[in-house]
Formats: sequence, C-alpha cells, structure tokens
Amino acid sequence: MPVLKVISFKICPFVQRITALLEAKKTPYVVEYINLKEKPQWFLDISPNGQVPLLVTEKEEVLFESEAIAEYIEEAYPALQPDLSLVQRAQNRAWGYLGSKNYMPQCGAQSSSDGETLRERTMKIATAFAKVEKVLGGAEFFNSDTVSTVDMTWLPLLHRTQIIKEKTGYDFAHGYPKVQNWRAALMKTGLCEKSISEDFMTPFANFYLSESTVLGRMHAKGLSCESNASNLEEVCKQQGCSDILLGKVCKKQGCC
Repeated sequence: MPVLKVISFKICPFVQRITALLEAKKTPYVVEYINLKEKPQWFLDISPNGQVPLLVTEKEEVLFESEAIAEYIEEAYPALQPDLSLVQRAQNRAWGYLGSKNYMPQCGAQSSSDGETLRERTMKIATAFAKVEKVLGGAEFFNSDTVSTVDMTWLPLLHRTQIIKEKTGYDFAHGYPKVQNWRAALMKTGLCEKSISEDFMTPFANFYLSESTVLGRMHAKGLSCESNASNLEEVCKQQGCSDILLGKVCKKQGCC
C-alpha cells in the first residue's frame, strides 16, 4: 500500500518539522535521504527550488516548501486540534511561522566560529523566545495540554537548543523559563527522537560541534558549565579557556 514519502537531508530542521507532524498524527510515512552537496538528478527534476523537504503523496504527487507541506498534512489527515475556529487556526499559523523563520538563524548561531558572533546570533534568536514567552500560559504545550501544529513547528528549534545544552552547557533559551518548560514537555513526548534518523547526531556533530565552531570546541574540551550569551566570556575566563572564544583551540584539558 502506498505511503507518504519525505525526501530529506538528515539534519534539516525544515524536514524535522514535517516528520514530527507526521509522528504526532501517527501517519505512516517513509523517508529517503539525499546528499545536498551531490543532489541526484531525479531530485532536481521534481524539486522546483532544489531544496528539502519534498513530500510525495500516496498518489505520487510532489509537494515542496515546508509551509505548504505542513498545511497539506494538517488538512489531509486528522487534525491535531480539530475544534479550532478560523481565527485560532490563523493564529497558530502565525506563531508557527515565527518559529520556522528562526531555523536558519539558529543554524548560523550554532555554526559561530567565535564568542562574539555566537553572542550576537543568540540574541537574534532570543527575540523570538521573548515573544513566545509572553503568550505561553499554564498549558503543557503551546496553547493546550496536547500537541498542536505550533508545537511541531517549534520542536526543531527547541530540540536543537536541548542538544546544545546537553553537549556544551550553553543554553540558547536561558532567561525564558516558560520556553524551557515547553522544551522539556516536548522532549518528554518522544517526538524529537522519532522525527530524526537514528544516526542524526553524527552529521549534526560533524557540522555544528566541530573544532571550527565555538560550541564544538566547548564540547571537545568537555566543558559542561552552565553558560549563555550573557556570561559565556566570564565563564571561559574563569576556567582559563578564553582562547575558545577567539576562534582558537583551547589546549587546556578538563577546563571545567
């Protein structure tokens, strides 16, 4: 029986948004991974913009752009929040867009080669966290005690902040307790792990936790101190690892 196919790059947050939504809906699907550096011709033939994700429907129809794909999945399969009004649905789309438009800024922040760049890029992402912090209430998730399309759109962002926090001690969501609680709730659902490949951490670490990034050098030297944009320089100075922030490799082992 034909099932949905997601065409993906393993560490793409736009793809994880789609697979997380499918997992939340318990909709069967398969994933085919490609190498974005060597895009196969068959992929270029069916992808108007040459980007992932693509969704191939059961009828072999091809959809592109994550916003359009997510909208299709929400309408074609049982809704996560079926009783929403038109206004509430529009509000969900708007809050979801605020999350997805920060995917690329987060990728840039994780790739920062020096401390000042990491701080500046963290602050840009923080503007989104500050906005959503104001509207998060007492519900377990974004606006209810069950997951919504908004939760699935923010999941890639929050999942990556959790990974970075666990590997380096650096928290992109520092100062936003409601966002941190939301992140914890999403992590408990298991959807983060279900929506990525089994070997996700290998390409993720190769890309974002390499010696060329501040976060990668922190990880390589075993730093686990709690740090954030406001205290990173002070923490590294106290531990004698300021070279990490200058784009250099710290030679001191076990700084923390």
